[in-house]
Amino acid sequence: MKLFASLLVTACVAAFTCAELFSSMAHLESALFAERDIAVAIQDYIHEEEKRLAKLKSIAEDYAEHSEKALASDKNLLANPINAYLYMKRFTIDWDKDVAPNFQSNPESDVHKRIEELKGYLPKYEDLKGAVTALLRLQDTYQLDTNKLAQGRIHSMVSSSMSASDCFEIGKLTYNDEDFYHTTMWMEKALALVSIEKNRTVQRVDILDYLAFSLYKQGDIERALVLTNELLTLLPHHTRAQNNRRYYEKLLEEQQRKQRGDDGGAQETDEPNEYTVRPLDEYRKGEEFQTYESLCRGEETHDYKLKHKLKCRYVNKNNPILLLQPAKEEDVYLDPWIVVYHDVLSDYEIETIKKLATPRLGRATVHNARTGKLETAEYRVSKSAWLKDDDDAVIHNVNNRIAAITGLSMETAEDLQIANYGLGGQYEPHFDFARRTDQSDFYIQNGNRIATFLFYKEETNAFRDLGSGNRIATWLTYMSDVDAGGATVFPYIGVKLFPKKGAAAFWYNLYRNGDGIYDTRHAACPVLVGQKWVSNKWIHERSQEFKRPCSLNMDE
Repeated sequence: MKLFASLLVTACVAAFTCAELFSSMAHLESALFAERDIAVAIQDYIHEEEKRLAKLKSIAEDYAEHSEKALASDKNLLANPINAYLYMKRFTIDWDKDVAPNFQSNPESDVHKRIEELKGYLPKYEDLKGAVTALLRLQDTYQLDTNKLAQGRIHSMVSSSMSASDCFEIGKLTYNDEDFYHTTMWMEKALALVSIEKNRTVQRVDILDYLAFSLYKQGDIERALVLTNELLTLLPHHTRAQNNRRYYEKLLEEQQRKQRGDDGGAQETDEPNEYTVRPLDEYRKGEEFQTYESLCRGEETHDYKLKHKLKCRYVNKNNPILLLQPAKEEDVYLDPWIVVYHDVLSDYEIETIKKLATPRLGRATVHNARTGKLETAEYRVSKSAWLKDDDDAVIHNVNNRIAAITGLSMETAEDLQIANYGLGGQYEPHFDFARRTDQSDFYIQNGNRIATFLFYKEETNAFRDLGSGNRIATWLTYMSDVDAGGATVFPYIGVKLFPKKGAAAFWYNLYRNGDGIYDTRHAACPVLVGQKWVSNKWIHERSQEFKRPCSLNMDE
């Protein structure tokens, strides 16, 4: 369009400048040539517009097909973490590269304004980063193979496969976070895919650039040098690669001298750029976290000697609410006592609770042990909402049922918390109760308690604002089945509970003397496929004086 306007202006200026064009045949012939060039310019413009419109048509058809398929599927297409990542990338990186340029020529058009308005509902770059973080968390926790993930395979489920560009962007995001371990894995896959792609989605030199440096950071200097040499074969004047090659060669020479026992130590040299190795989280390398991940995968981590004493029973506790429909109680562990109650919520109640909670869902928070305030934390990834007893008759009935089954008062209990765990949603190992200043923090290893972690010792303020004492017990209801992952696990004792819609887990957090039961440390495993709905009822000490009286035994 700009070219067309420019030619018209040039022609008009020439006509008025000559002022006597009509009196010269030579000038009239020049005008014909200009007319021909104008026709070519218009044809070029039409051709470019046709290409732009054809691309927009293809994008529109793709979006329509994708959304129609997702909305028509029995289960949410985005419940699969691979599909979710590709969807996030589609409306961030791919949008900026493939769609946005088509509207730059006329940003004030009505269609552009309408699309910009609708784009407010679509994923943003923060969502993309979160999706990658979740995907990597799932990969680590469930030991998922990078090749299979790139093929769209998670266990027996199959989704869309990834291109070299899709793998490259994962590696690029982890590189920016200095997570060179994951960068290496995904850049290796991108390099393998780009070699077989007919229509390359990313340049090989870009992959080599990131991969070589990540390998160096991982300690594989020889391969870093090999890939850097390949990069320089493709781009001989790549300055950073030239500097890196010299640095890698010097490092290898120093290593060889040391192996030969030659005199002279390594000389100080500058690293090829400013990146440094990110310190690893020591806790995530510890035994507890490894046990947590093993339990999430369904592995057996403890040999429970009293398994033969676990029983199932019907209980009514002489409560009128339970006389006609007793609770179905199943022992899971005896000390601490952990039980599961089956079929405690109906489908109608579950759907009502979800409907009430959905508009109120916000990023889940945790109690800060020092201040007692609620705040978000990276180790808890979910959205939650709080429902009061008088919000609906269903909530009132559920609270009464919990009181009847547990035999505890709900007078000082916290409101019903509804939590929705989506892509990679988790809650790492934690205690529900506030630890006292005179208690130590322990970790169970081979049946013995050993002090391994440093926690905040001062947590007396954790529930100060509630004025109801410590959390004496936890009631956790599963409001959905989960396709894969999402278990509740107890790393100290090796217990794992996989979500079952309508069932609820119950355990005491405190002994009768008020001390915390440390074996109740538990975690919510990442949701691998699907989504997980749960409701929590945290029951407090106050008003339980006659329901669960203190023991005369100080050591209990």
